[in-house]
Amino acid sequence: MKTESQRFLALDVFRGMTICFMIIVNTPGSGAIPFSPLEHAEWHGFTPTDLVFPSFLFAVGNAMSFSQGKYKQISDNAFLFKVLKRSALIFLLGYLMYWFPFFRLDASGHIIGAPIANTRIMGVLQRIALAYFFASLIIHYFKRNFIIAISITLLILYWVLLLLFGDHTQPYSMVGNAGIYLDKYLMGSRHMYHGEGVAFDPEGWLSTMTSIVNVIIGYFAGKYIQDKGKNYETISKLMLSGMLLIFIALWWNMFFPINKKLWTSSFVLLTCGIDLLLISALVYILEIRIGAPQKWSKFFVVFGKNPALYLHTVRGACNYLIYGQSKWWKKPL
Repeated sequence: MKTESQRFLALDVFRGMTICFMIIVNTPGSGAIPFSPLEHAEWHGFTPTDLVFPSFLFAVGNAMSFSQGKYKQISDNAFLFKVLKRSALIFLLGYLMYWFPFFRLDASGHIIGAPIANTRIMGVLQRIALAYFFASLIIHYFKRNFIIAISITLLILYWVLLLLFGDHTQPYSMVGNAGIYLDKYLMGSRHMYHGEGVAFDPEGWLSTMTSIVNVIIGYFAGKYIQDKGKNYETISKLMLSGMLLIFIALWWNMFFPINKKLWTSSFVLLTCGIDLLLISALVYILEIRIGAPQKWSKFFVVFGKNPALYLHTVRGACNYLIYGQSKWWKKPL
């Protein structure tokens, strides 16, 4: 049991730190002016806050590296049922949270049902569900080199789609990108996020394709640690890989801007590179240098072992207290 608990320690602490940072970001205080690093980049660019959501997807992939071995031992039908069921439940929970509390007060103070026609379809949990679903299928059915090829294809294809089907004069703008056109076609404006002043969904359908890569890279990081062990060679190679991804992201940023709300390919590489550095540092501190759980790590483990619960229960409660019922669950991560 000791080996099993330590096996997840760095991952649990990583997820716990991500969720704690999310809580800090979402609780600046009523009427307070948030510290600029605790706000998302207004459009192009990057702040520490923009790392929260991709880090959670990275952690999803990291956790998958421990479960994929079990899936190899069951039939395809059983595997598909498990993955589809889990993805559907996560997606449905995310959708119901946007619809909650299912009623509202009219001008006369009478309770009436909240119209489903105005409920946002996509969101944080919905993106996690879709990214997990497609990443699971890719990882389960394809070999390592082909998975890498698929990941590269997704990143380049998204770039090409934005250039081909977006506004040719401003393909990376909020109102001119190809993603907003697709979301309006599939869902309609009333089912999209309106917090930016226009119908624009930062967790839209098209940009979900690149978020799959965050999960896949997280999976490979976890699998590499399992295969090679927790040693200096492992963490040094992970850190070198992280720095390489950051370098490519900064180079690509000159042509395809780093943008969290569009979830651009350069944004994926930058966040995955940073996450590789962070998970390597945690493995070194918790597993190599110290070799045993420390008191400070137990605080983060509490959050990390129950990520889905804390991600939206705590965050939703904070948003309710700060922003009021009308924006409960609705503020993007």
